[in-house]
Amino acid sequence: MRFDRLGDSAEPHTAPAVRYTSRKFPAVILAVVLGSVGTAASGQSSSSLSEEKLNNTALLPSLSDPSIREEIERRDYLRAERDLLDKVHQHPESAEYLDLLGGVLFLDGKYLDSAIAYKKEEALKPLGAPSRFQLAMAYLILGHRDWARPELEKLARETPGEALYPYWLSRLDYDAQLFQRAAAEANESIKINPRMARAHDNLGLCYEALGRFEAAEKEYEEAANLERKEAQPSPWPDVNRATLLLKLGRLDEVGAILREALRFDPKFPQAHYQLGLLFEKQANNQEAIKELRQASELDPSFDQPFYALGRIYHRTGEKEKAELAYAEFRRLKKKKSEKTAVIH
Repeated sequence: MRFDRLGDSAEPHTAPAVRYTSRKFPAVILAVVLGSVGTAASGQSSSSLSEEKLNNTALLPSLSDPSIREEIERRDYLRAERDLLDKVHQHPESAEYLDLLGGVLFLDGKYLDSAIAYKKEEALKPLGAPSRFQLAMAYLILGHRDWARPELEKLARETPGEALYPYWLSRLDYDAQLFQRAAAEANESIKINPRMARAHDNLGLCYEALGRFEAAEKEYEEAANLERKEAQPSPWPDVNRATLLLKLGRLDEVGAILREALRFDPKFPQAHYQLGLLFEKQANNQEAIKELRQASELDPSFDQPFYALGRIYHRTGEKEKAELAYAEFRRLKKKKSEKTAVIH
């Protein structure tokens, strides 16, 4: 079962001709993109693309077919995809089945195929806001910010009271190092929804990149305070604040902030990494090595802890360990670059 090539009417962003396949994009590709969106400077915003993913039940209200409904409820996405493809072939003018197929493919991690379905739907009728947002997220996961931006800009124009869209535009511009514009978009998001923690967090990143450290810390603090009111608070604002304070040499304040982040998520690699850097600055090499190794164990693709380990081992005269750590850093860095190239 395959989709044919998208027609010109479905390719406003000069997307390449692509076909439907059964291949799922590896989870590691998603991880590469999640790690790169919003990390051009020193930190990362509170949310990741995974937080924007569809809930499987969100598809059900518009779904009348009981068998496909049941497949989605039990997360049998492959069977649901096959059945929806059959429906699409039987009813080629039905935008509804294409919309549902795009959502199921997104849930199944097949982001390229999801985008194809949504663009074929758009050739029949304008996309609804939820579907257009899913399309934008699929483009981001695939590494095509240039395709995601027009979708997010359209959503922001058509839904001026929704804080989510200027927030994501801010994320894109931060990643592109357009910090002034990113700050303006984050402020617009906050103006719409002052309680949006991730918008405050991203504004903090923008201010930090612009050298406005006092304003950045204030935004990180506000983001962290808002996160503490959530059922599952993100540790990112605290980690971003701790990273800034480390840079400013305010070491006495960092430990408590990072332990607060670890209280939210004891297995958060970036918090352990920053704690390792703190111990290194305090000349507590044993504890630094422990935290850095924990960070690398929690996220085997995380390259930075190995560079810090190499630095510590080199300073303490353990040359063999230093070379091994630097070699692992280079290997992971190369692997990350190769995987990023694949999705482009």
